Amino acid sequence: MIQAIVSLGGLGLVFGGILAFASKKFAVYVDPKVEAIREVLPGANCGACGFAGCANFSDAVAAGDAGVADCIPGGSDCAGQIADILGMPKPEEGVKLVAQVNCIGFGEAAADSFIYDGVLTCTAANAFFDGYKECKYGCLGLGTCAQVCPFDAITMKNGKPIVDPELCKACNKCVTECPRGVVSIVNYNPQAYAVLCNSKDKGKQTKIFCQVGCIGCGACAKVCEANAIAMEKGKLATIDPALCTVCGSCVEKCKRDCIVVP
Repeated sequence: MIQAIVSLGGLGLVFGGILAFASKKFAVYVDPKVEAIREVLPGANCGACGFAGCANFSDAVAAGDAGVADCIPGGSDCAGQIADILGMPKPEEGVKLVAQVNCIGFGEAAADSFIYDGVLTCTAANAFFDGYKECKYGCLGLGTCAQVCPFDAITMKNGKPIVDPELCKACNKCVTECPRGVVSIVNYNPQAYAVLCNSKDKGKQTKIFCQVGCIGCGACAKVCEANAIAMEKGKLATIDPALCTVCGSCVEKCKRDCIVVP
């Protein structure tokens, strides 16, 4: 009995010694700065920084291959913490960015070309004859943007995506996943007007397809005293939120009702 206990104890000491030796011999060094950076990241693994996930971004920023402010969801607070970890100056705080759905052609406002009864995602619907809407650039309203949002910043209400600017981190996930290119990242101004239309059609076609589509007539730009509205030939009107004074002149002039506060 005593001999067996001694034998087992000896074996335990031998194997313990082997494990201790192996743990030191084959240990992989991890830069403590990398671990510290991982701790301050939001952990969304959204890919907005251009890397596969937060772990890859931590390695890259510690090695100097990524900027301290490249974590979009983390924002300025996260950038400041990373700068502290790396002993770098804190970056200047920038303008808040949010996702914007550039379409208000929902329900009876925008005509359908056929009844779609397939998989209820925008990606699937768009793959079927370019979607069921007459306008090939309008929101399909099946919520792919909401499904992929890692921050639950987009909710669907009566087939319309609603972006919560407080929750949105401008990670770009909804932009890349929208098969229609309807969503964009814009400077956040809670009061500024925007032309919420994504149509690339001629004005005459837009009139047929959607009751609230921008036809690019330029009437809004002509009455804007702040020069906040730009027109490119054959394209939609765009409003610079930094210049918009919210005077409402463009809204009164627009006969298409496509200028609203998002």
